[in-house]
Amino acid sequence: MYTLQKTNQTARRGTLTTPHGTVQTPVFMNVATQGAIKGAVSAEDLTTVGCQIALANTYHLHVRPGDGLVRELGGLHRMMTWDGPMLTDSGGFQIFSLSGLRKITEAGVNFQSHVDGRRIFIGPEESMQIQANLGADIAMAFDECIALPAPWDYVEKSCDRTYRWLVRCKDEMTRIEQAGQQVTPGQMLFGINQGATYPDLRVRHMEQIAALDLPGYAIGGLAVGESHQEMYDTIEAVEPHMPKDKPRYLMGVGTPANLIEAVSRGIDMFDCVMPARNGRHGHLFTWAGVMNINNEKYKADQRPIDETCGCPVCNRYSRAYLRHLFKSGEMLAMRFAVLHNLYFYNTLMAEMRLALDEDRFDGFRREHVERLAGKV
Repeated sequence: MYTLQKTNQTARRGTLTTPHGTVQTPVFMNVATQGAIKGAVSAEDLTTVGCQIALANTYHLHVRPGDGLVRELGGLHRMMTWDGPMLTDSGGFQIFSLSGLRKITEAGVNFQSHVDGRRIFIGPEESMQIQANLGADIAMAFDECIALPAPWDYVEKSCDRTYRWLVRCKDEMTRIEQAGQQVTPGQMLFGINQGATYPDLRVRHMEQIAALDLPGYAIGGLAVGESHQEMYDTIEAVEPHMPKDKPRYLMGVGTPANLIEAVSRGIDMFDCVMPARNGRHGHLFTWAGVMNINNEKYKADQRPIDETCGCPVCNRYSRAYLRHLFKSGEMLAMRFAVLHNLYFYNTLMAEMRLALDEDRFDGFRREHVERLAGKV
């Protein structure tokens, strides 16, 4: 259940209640694709860096270790030892990311496993069954994430099929729930809006899926090659047609500046691999901009990554030490960098929530967007 507490023009402050706890929004979901954050980050670490909700991937966990085994082990929460809220992606993004290994039909998608080459079929019903076995609080609908650019005619047909898939997802989730087969009773289904960067298709599709009265809605198919302005324009086209009393989730986004701009346009929830992926390569997010810790100038720098940061890394270690770890190829380098970046992202969202609570979000946006997009 989502409660809208207050607004600042289009920006929203709220709470989302799930079977595993209440989430304060706007929120960034920390991406644990295969049940772990890449970079040797544990469930205990997630609590330390301020994570409210974790995200895992249906396709990857179905392939390995298998959702049936996860169910036997008590669900993904118990397997990870994470007792907070969790969301699972449906496998729809892999239609985009594994385009050379799949074939789309009305029934669903035939994949060739990226692990061992075996054939895998996932349709709306299979996606709901897998996510019921995984036991996430929020299950995403099975959809097609369209590669951009794409012809209008193809996008229209894809949106229509995604809508039909959503109806099937809803029916299958109802069946599973009535049969008592959910690892997490009360699991919620979020629908996904598609339509590439065509405002007319985006609005039409959003109106269609909003009529199904689902617990939440996402905007998918962005951050896949379009410009930042095209992404913002798409959000602005869709937002007026999204239910006001339901959470809004922008999938796969993005940079710190993207998060602030999207919150200003009415988005409540985000996920992105960027803080972990960039961290593993030595790119660190700070309140002064993005830092490349591999640069020579940090060789003897005894300051923390960010002197205003309260993360476990900044509280104890120097830029010089972290740079040394990267140059030496030590695994600890990636762990420290990912911990810092996740702490930064979660703190950024907490600061946005505070700014909304105190009616100063516009000033926060003006102060930070340009600076966070720059380089140290």
